[in-house]
Formats: sequence, structure tokens, C-alpha cells
Amino acid sequence: MEAAEFARHWLPFCREHNVMERSPQVYFESNYHSSSPHFEKIKIMYEDMKMKVEHVMDKGKITDEYISDEQRRQVFNKWIKGFTRLNHPTVIQVILDKKHDKDNSGRLMPNLIYVSREKNNTSPHHFKAGALNVLLRVSAVMTNAPIILTQDCDMYSNDPQTLLRILCYLSDPAIKSNLAFIQFPQRFHGLNKQDIYACEYKHHFQVNPMGFDGLKGPSYIGSGCFFHRRALFGGPSTPVPPEIPELSPDHVVSKPIQSQEILSLAHHVAGCNYENQTNWGSKSGFRYGSLVEDYNTSYRLHCEGWKSLFCNPKRAAFLGDVPITLFDVLSQNKRWCIGLFEVAFSKYNPLIFGSQYMGVLMSLAYSHYAFWPIWCIPVIFYSFLPQLALLNQFSIFPKLSEPWFFLYVFLFLGAYGQDFVEFFLAGGTVRRWWNCQRMWMIRGLSCYLFGSVEYLLKSIGISTHGFSLTSKALDDEHGKRYGRGIFEFRVPSPLFVPLTMAAIINLFSFLLGLTAFMRGNNMEGLGLQMILIGFIVLNCLPVYGAIALRNDAGK
Repeated sequence: MEAAEFARHWLPFCREHNVMERSPQVYFESNYHSSSPHFEKIKIMYEDMKMKVEHVMDKGKITDEYISDEQRRQVFNKWIKGFTRLNHPTVIQVILDKKHDKDNSGRLMPNLIYVSREKNNTSPHHFKAGALNVLLRVSAVMTNAPIILTQDCDMYSNDPQTLLRILCYLSDPAIKSNLAFIQFPQRFHGLNKQDIYACEYKHHFQVNPMGFDGLKGPSYIGSGCFFHRRALFGGPSTPVPPEIPELSPDHVVSKPIQSQEILSLAHHVAGCNYENQTNWGSKSGFRYGSLVEDYNTSYRLHCEGWKSLFCNPKRAAFLGDVPITLFDVLSQNKRWCIGLFEVAFSKYNPLIFGSQYMGVLMSLAYSHYAFWPIWCIPVIFYSFLPQLALLNQFSIFPKLSEPWFFLYVFLFLGAYGQDFVEFFLAGGTVRRWWNCQRMWMIRGLSCYLFGSVEYLLKSIGISTHGFSLTSKALDDEHGKRYGRGIFEFRVPSPLFVPLTMAAIINLFSFLLGLTAFMRGNNMEGLGLQMILIGFIVLNCLPVYGAIALRNDAGK
């Protein structure tokens, strides 16, 4: 409600001053030198709105000073005693109605509708996919617009022309009949100069989607994606009709969004038991069965015959936040690993099911992600086996004088060379590429391993920790250290144990091998092992710093 009131002034200000960054926080931070009266006025209004919201959050309740009229009082009376995050009825509130509400320049405002789906302790909620399906049904009942944008809560619009760009594709008669969605790459503001945690995911969000685009199109990555509503109700030639006509993509809403009939139906379709005995999550809407609902949904849509497009304009369409501690980064990746395995080892296995419905190349592209976590196996072998062999003066690689040595060198330089060229052509830097390699090794020794183990335990019925969200909150001290490029481990965690073991063993074996070399021992057969171990030691420098050099021990 506070944001809607502020928007009555913010939207005209954006139009008048041609503001591209539609996040007030970002705009004011990047234009702090401006001193025009209009700028100062709107900034004060924003800070006042922000202070009100934070004050209410701190107190944990809304006091009478923030309830300005009877309408607001009736709204907040919906939060009755006994409400909890996991047990409460549906709440749907029309905050702005485009037919009546105007900004301070006299222009009509867009619809703004608050939706909190019903939850109780006995019904599955299906996490983000369940929330998206509720929004899909409620929006169908109230407006049924043909185009849907999904955004993570930390993303903001960085280019108001984005809608015109996607309409060019969605209106093209040559492709619109089987075009399911248009995916923009996830790009971020606030990355430190070196991107120490490799949160840019340049291969995942920019390089690989260009390859996908040459086939059936990129996968859905959870945010910055415009869907054609029809695509979420069966294949292009095999539509799946919804259980009530009001949810059909072709239904025309003729009643006002605040009419009692519309609101009653909206509450009904947002109920936690509405999906029982329906196709929701299996053949309709966003798909269930995996923590990575984005990957799973786009995979199934492509299997149904839909195509997608990758749109990567020079100016980022949307920008968002990144996790700023190593623990948060690895926790996020561990969740992805579990979700990917849930698809890989289901009846919709990309190699078997996918190749039948998408073709071999698209199947292999999806399989590349589905089996992502198994990288932990070669990473663990290369992090421990050559090192333990070196400690015993045992060679497992060819000698420098043997022809097979050059094959190993060729494979090493070829793989890393190709990776670097792709990264650099996508706008990366040498330092960020190096940090990307470091984080690949760190993930292989931590979240890939723990995600694989957790999935295995879950598969055999052993309880594991539940779903957890990735923190992207900007604590001042964490933010300052992240800005300076300091690794922030944040909390003690089992995730760091294999990584720390690898760092210590590699350092010890490297020093032992170096000592033997300086004493004149014959190290020809151990040359490749020394190169490999030295490479790992360089990548583990932040770990050594946290263990031995920093006063805060990496905390």
C-alpha cells in the first residue's frame, strides 16, 4: 500500500525525467549529486515510505498511526489472531484499479493486486511453483492478460522499453503460434569488481542460452521471463482445457476486478486444496516435482512442442542482487543440485524421455544441466588422489618425456582455452574468469557433493533439511567486505569441511614435492601432479587466508 502511494508520484517523475532504472533505491544512489527541488522532494517521499515500512517490520505489527482510513482498517483486519506463515486463509486485496486510480499527473495507474495464497499444515504447497500457479489462476479470473512476466523479488526493471521489445516477437505471425516464452539473461548490479563468488554465471545465463537458441530455445531461468499464457495449458496442438472456463486462456473477463463474483472466484482458486484431482503441476501451469521449477517447466514445455527465444539486449532489461557470502552461494547451488537430480532421475529423464520428444541435441543440452552435480566425482578425485600419490612418490600421470604427456597438456589447455574464449567474448574479464574456475572447484568439493548426498538420502527415505531461501539481504559489514573482494564464509558449516581438507592436503603435498625437487630428487614422473596440485593451491588461497592470516578466521 505504501509503495502504491509512492508510485503515484514516482511514475510521473520517471516519465518526466526519462528515468531508466525504475528502482528508486538504485536511482537515488546513482544520482546522489543531483540537487534539483523535484529530485529532493521525491527522494524525501521515498525515504519516508521506506522508514514507515521498516518501522512496521521492526515492531511486527501495524499500529493506528499507519491506518489512515476505514478501508485500510478493513484490509488489515483480515490478519486475524492465529495467522502464521504456514497456516492462514487466502488474502486477496485490490490495491490499485486501473479503471479508477490515477497518479498525480492524472494518468490511470496499472492494476496492483496483493495475493497471499491459503496455507495449512496438511496440504503440500509446492514452494515457488505452487505460488506461481496460484498467481496464474487468480490473474486469469481477474484480468486474464495473455502475457505473463515472472520476476524474483530482488529484480527491478532497468529498461522500460523491454515490453515493446518482447511484443515484436509475440506479435510476429511467423513464430507466435508455437512461442512459449522469451527469456532475458539474469544480470546483476552490485557485483564486486572481480565477482569473487562467480555469481554472474556467465555460461549459464549468457553463453549456453545462445546455443539453446539455435535449437528449440533457451531454458527458463526463474526470472526475467515473459510467458504466453496459452503455453501453460498444454502443447501447441494438444491444449489441456482447465477445470473451469474462467481459467481458459481464451476467456474474456467482462466484470470489474472488485466485483463480489470475481473476488469470490479468485479466493476459491487460491485455496490450498483447489488443485486436488486436477492437472495443475503435471500438465498445466508451472510443473511440480523439482526444487528447480524453472528448469523443469521449460523442459516439459519444450517436450510438448513449444519453442522459446533468448533476448539479450546491450542494456540489461532487468537487474538484481547477488548473495554476498560464500555460504549463501553454496546453499543456493546445493538446492539447485537437488532439484536437478529430481528431474534427472524421474520418469522425465532428459536423456531418455527428452530425446524422444525434443531430439538428441536438445536432450543433451538439458542433460548437461540435469547431471550438473556429478561434477563432484571428478573434482574430488583430482583434488585428493594425485596428492596422496605424490606423498608416496607414486606417479599416476605420464612422464614429461612420454608422448601421452602432451595429450594431457592438450586436453587441459584446450578445455580451459575454449572456456576462456567463450567467457571473454561474452564480456568477461581475465580476473572474473579465474574466479569462475576457482568457484567451480569449490562448488565441486562442497555443494555438488552435499547436494548429491542429500538427494540420495532423500531418495531412500532418510529425512534431510527442508527447502531454504537464499539470503540476498545486504548487511552493511558483509556488504563492505564483499565490495573489497574478501571471501566471507559467514557461518561454520559442514559444506566447508571437504574444501578445507583438500586445501590442507594439496598445500602439504605441494610443499613436500617442492622440497624433493630442490633436493635434486628425480621428479620427472611427478611433473603433471605437481602442476595440478599447484593449480589447486592457487585456487585455495582464500581458504588459506581464512585459516591462517585473517583475524576473524574467515567469519
